[in-house]
Amino acid sequence: MTRSTWGRAAFAAGPACLGTYGLIRLIDDEHGPGPDWSLGHLALLAGVVLFVPVFAGLRRMAVRGRGPAARWFAGSALALGLLGVAAVTVQAGIDLVVGYSAADRAGMNELFERIQGTPGMKPAFYTVGPVLFYVGLLLLIVQSAAVRAIEAWRPAVVVAAVAVMAAGLDLIPVGALLLLLALAPLGRRAGTPSAPHGEVRAAHW
Repeated sequence: MTRSTWGRAAFAAGPACLGTYGLIRLIDDEHGPGPDWSLGHLALLAGVVLFVPVFAGLRRMAVRGRGPAARWFAGSALALGLLGVAAVTVQAGIDLVVGYSAADRAGMNELFERIQGTPGMKPAFYTVGPVLFYVGLLLLIVQSAAVRAIEAWRPAVVVAAVAVMAAGLDLIPVGALLLLLALAPLGRRAGTPSAPHGEVRAAHW
């Protein structure tokens, strides 16, 4: 698979991996160490990393034919999104290590308290940092819609997806499905010249 093909596939694979994490989490009643915990967090890790080419592709669509201001805005949004990717990646890595190191859920809780008690650790990787993932995504997709590179309904679906996932971790599969709906068809556009909005709507659903 070529680099460009992989980048296009990420628009569907990223949300799909997030949805897989959400589904595994639902069947893991203990939320503790074991295969479900490890597989779920590996899916989360893969899904988040796959959003790197998604962010890059959205940035390309948002700046085609635009001036320095648009490039600056999209570049800033990309940077925020990548910081969010880094934060969630670290969080998923910590969760995997804790799950491997602890014998039971009580042991995991003890390790989490110790780790999150480190100054700066909780905001960087558990509260503020991960939010930047969604901020970057929302800014990039809104800008893409504003320059008519994508349909106006797609940002609304992404906003709904973020709101659903923020409402509760059990709703991650629903949010991931909404992200898949909004993002999956955009992969083939990310590496091709932009078309007027009317042409895009005629060619894509």
